[in-house]
Formats: sequence, C-alpha cells, structure tokens
Amino acid sequence: MELKRIRTAVVATAIVLSPMALLAQLYPDSQSPVQQPQPMQQQQSPNRATPLATGHDTNATPGVTGQEMKDKMFLRRTAEGSIADVKFGQLGAEKGSSDDVKAFGSKMVTDHTQLSSDLKPIADQMGIRLPKEMNKDDKASYDKLASLSGDEFDKAFILAMLEDHRKGWRAFREESMGTNDPVLKAEVDKGELVIRDHMRMVVKMAKERNILPPRPTPPPAPVQQ
Repeated sequence: MELKRIRTAVVATAIVLSPMALLAQLYPDSQSPVQQPQPMQQQQSPNRATPLATGHDTNATPGVTGQEMKDKMFLRRTAEGSIADVKFGQLGAEKGSSDDVKAFGSKMVTDHTQLSSDLKPIADQMGIRLPKEMNKDDKASYDKLASLSGDEFDKAFILAMLEDHRKGWRAFREESMGTNDPVLKAEVDKGELVIRDHMRMVVKMAKERNILPPRPTPPPAPVQQ
C-alpha cells in the first residue's frame, strides 16, 4: 500500500509540473481530451522560430552521425531562440503595463542569458558557429509587439510567450530524449526546468486575464524500440 501511495504521489507531481497540464488549465471544457502523444514528429511554427532539432543538415560532415548533426542543429536554433527571448524579455520589462508582465520580462532576460552562457561552451567544443541576432520571423514578431501598448501589449505578449515556451519545451524534450551526449543532456534537462518555470508564470498571467491560447498538442512520446 505504501508503494502504491508513493507511485500515486509521483504521478500527481508529474502532472502538476507538466507544461501540457499547465496549459490545459486555461480551457474551461476540461472534459475535452488533449491529443495523445505521438511518436516524434516535426512541427513547424508559422511565426516564432524554435530550437527544434529535426531534419537533415545539408552541410553534413563525413563521420558525424545523424544524432550529432541534430545536436548541432539544436544548439544553433536554441542560441538563435535565446537571442530572441532576451529581446522579447527586455520588451516586456520595458513596455509591460502591469508588474507581473514586467517581472516576467526581466526573468526572461536573466534566465535566457544564463541558458545561452551554459550552452555556449558545448557549442564551442563542437565547433559550431552560433548566430548573433534574431531571425527574420522573430524580428517581425518583435516589431509587431513593439508597436503595441497598454493592455493590448500585455495580452499579445502573454500569448506570444505561451506559444514560444510551449514549442521551446517540446524542442528541449525531443533533444533530451534523442541526444547521446551526457554533458549536453544535463544542460538540456536543466534548460527544460527553466522553460517549465516560465510556463508556470505565463499560464498564471493568462488565467488571471482570461486569455485563451490555441489548444496545444502534447510533446512526442519516447520512440518505440
């Protein structure tokens, strides 16, 4: 009986901490099931680019495995995404009309700066040239947000951060499941905790304002062997 209670507690904790469970709190029709996890698939974002390490690198190096190429792609896209997240965080801290939006923006700057710093030595060791500025999609989203103000800005910012961190979490989860590099995996797992903490904050802001984002789909289930 004691073992059963422990297992129940572990499962309950996992549900509470799951970003998908956090997002599900925003939907009034809680009876409606969220789509079940599927084997690893590619998802493309129409707006914010994400550090999703999938696909093939056209500049593949002889002797480098497919997973190693995915690791490199993940690091490049994560670096690019972190540059954007720092910029978006600065924007939230400066233009937010409420204290919680400003505080979240400041935390974004601090945490994503640290995330970039933690991953850079791994990228350097792999010989990866990391991007130094936002991509054009992130720049367009940034400019659109920068044109807003007041409550309109807060709502658009919260929606953007919900989507950004949902996709970021998915990318980190896929990389954690796929990489064979223990050093990279340790940093990826640490980064996933940061993203999950950010999601907890932004979901709270959305709930308080009755902001309802598009219904999410869950991350991929582990690949069946």
